Amino acid sequence: MINPTIKEQILSDLDRLSPEEQTRAAEFVHSLASRTPRGIPGRDLRRFAGILDPESAREMIEAIEEGCERVDLDEW
Repeated sequence: MINPTIKEQILSDLDRLSPEEQTRAAEFVHSLASRTPRGIPGRDLRRFAGILDPESAREMIEAIEEGCERVDLDEW
């Protein structure tokens, strides 16, 4: 919900900015409005608890350790 007083102040300030500054302001507002969406609460994920059999869980752990814990010093 927009606070009308704040909206008026923002519009008033925007009127005093150059076109370039208005573009920067619009980009900033857009970045605030499009931040990473909220995740799912843990309580909603409980239904997945225990669905992996021990072998599948072990395979996933091994794949993560094998593929994610390496440092390639020549990458950069």
